[in-house]
Amino acid sequence: MDSSREGMPAMEPRHDGGGEIPPQYTCNPSCHPGYRKLTKEGKPICCYDCIPCAEGEISNQTDMDTCTTCPDDQWSNQKRDACIPKVIIFLSFEETLGIALTSISMFFFLITVVILGIFIYYRDTPIVRANNRHISYILLISLKLCFLCSLLFIGHPEDVTCILRHTTFGITFSIALSSILAKTITVVTAFQATKPGSKLHKWIGSRVSNFIVLSCSLIQIVLCLAWLSTAPPFAYLNMRSEIGTMLIECNEGSVIAFYCVLGYLGFLAGISFIIAFLARNLPDSFNEAKYITFSMLLFCSVWISFIPTYLSSKGKYMVAVEIFAILASSAGLLGCIFFPKCYIILLRPERNNKKNLRKM
Repeated sequence: MDSSREGMPAMEPRHDGGGEIPPQYTCNPSCHPGYRKLTKEGKPICCYDCIPCAEGEISNQTDMDTCTTCPDDQWSNQKRDACIPKVIIFLSFEETLGIALTSISMFFFLITVVILGIFIYYRDTPIVRANNRHISYILLISLKLCFLCSLLFIGHPEDVTCILRHTTFGITFSIALSSILAKTITVVTAFQATKPGSKLHKWIGSRVSNFIVLSCSLIQIVLCLAWLSTAPPFAYLNMRSEIGTMLIECNEGSVIAFYCVLGYLGFLAGISFIIAFLARNLPDSFNEAKYITFSMLLFCSVWISFIPTYLSSKGKYMVAVEIFAILASSAGLLGCIFFPKCYIILLRPERNNKKNLRKM
C-alpha cells in the first residue's frame, strides 16, 4: 500500500502475527470549549476545522459538533464556553446622565419655588395683579409639578411608575398650557373691553379664566383615563434591542393614546400661540402677549424636534430625550413669561406701578 496518501499513514505489521494495523488518522487536534467542529468537505471524518461559536451560543465540552444557544435572559461570555446573565440597563439615579438630569430638574424646581414666593410676597403690586394673579399661581404650581414629574422617568421602571410617568406628564402640562391659554384670552378680552360700547367687561373676571383652565385640563384627564382603561403603560423587558443587554423600559401600551395625549398638548400650545401672535401688537399695557408668543414658539419647537429624536433613540437615551424635552419646554415657559416680571419687581421697582406699567 502506498504510504504517501494524504492524511493516512502506512499499514504497520502486527506483532501478534494477525496482519496489518489499520491506519490512524491524525489530521486535527481536539476542539476546545467555545468552538465547534466543522468537517472539511472531501476529507476523512477526522479532518475538521474548529469554528468559534457565534455570539449568544456556547460549547462547554471538547469536540462538540454544534453550539448551544443561551436562554433569552443570558448571553455568552467572551470565551463562548458559558452563559452569563445579560446586563440590565435603565436610566438610574446613580449614573452621570441620571445625576445631571436630576440636578437640572431640582434646580429649575427651586427657581420656580422662589418665583412663586416672589409673586405671593408682591401680590398687591400692579405687575403681579395684571392678567389674573391666580392664574399665574396655578401656572407656577403646574410648572413645579412638570419639573418634578421628570424624576419619574429616572430609576428602575415599574408598572406603577410607567403609569404615573405619562399621566402625570400629560395632566400637569395640560394645566400649564390651559393656564397660558387663559392668560392669553384675558389679554385679548381686556383690550376689547376698553373699547366704547363693549360688553366684554363681564368676561374679564377670574371665573372665565378658571373655567378655561378647568375645562381644558378636564379633557386631558378624560383622555388619560381612557388610556388607562384600555391599554395602560407597563414595564417591559426588551431583550433584543441591544446585543448582550436587557433594557427595562416603559411600553406606552396604546401608541394611539400616547400620541393623542401629546397631540392635545400640541393643540393647546398651538391655540395659545396663534392667539398670542395675533395679539402681540396690542397697546403696551397688554404686551404680555409678546412673552406668551415667545414661550409658545419655544415650546412648540422643542416638542416638534422631540418626536424624530425620540423615535430614533434607544433604551435609556430615549428616556433622556423625553426628560430633556420636559425640562427644556418647562424652563422656556418659566423664563419667557416670568423672568421679565421678576426683573421689574426686584431690579426696577420704580416701574412697578400703573403709570409705568403701560411703558413696559
